[in-house]
Amino acid sequence: LIFFGPLIPIVLSETLNVALLGTVAFLFVVFAFILHLFLKTEYTIESNLLKIKCGLLNYKPIDISTIKEISKTKSLMASPAPSFDRIEIKYGEFSSIIISPKDKHEFVEDLIKINPNINNLIANS
Repeated sequence: LIFFGPLIPIVLSETLNVALLGTVAFLFVVFAFILHLFLKTEYTIESNLLKIKCGLLNYKPIDISTIKEISKTKSLMASPAPSFDRIEIKYGEFSSIIISPKDKHEFVEDLIKINPNINNLIANS
């Protein structure tokens, strides 16, 4: 509705023309892509790797043994996290990624089973 709402007065006041149909088609494609990103975000743990897929985008797998810290974040930075209830995973030397698994506590517990050295800052929140 956000994408198509501004077009309602134009459609009601004018006859459809090629430019308007092109605009609607373009907005529909953009909307479908964004919706696909939100609905197809997946986080999977396979052996010692955390795999992140967001729509058509595959992120480089994270070696769970390199994860140092997991904490809650309110960052609005673009990331494979369709929810604003997010966690930040710090790994490697200076790397981090923000994700939003449905059950954060269970997700973190699964990571800690593989790497008990992870500093879990969401344990009591």
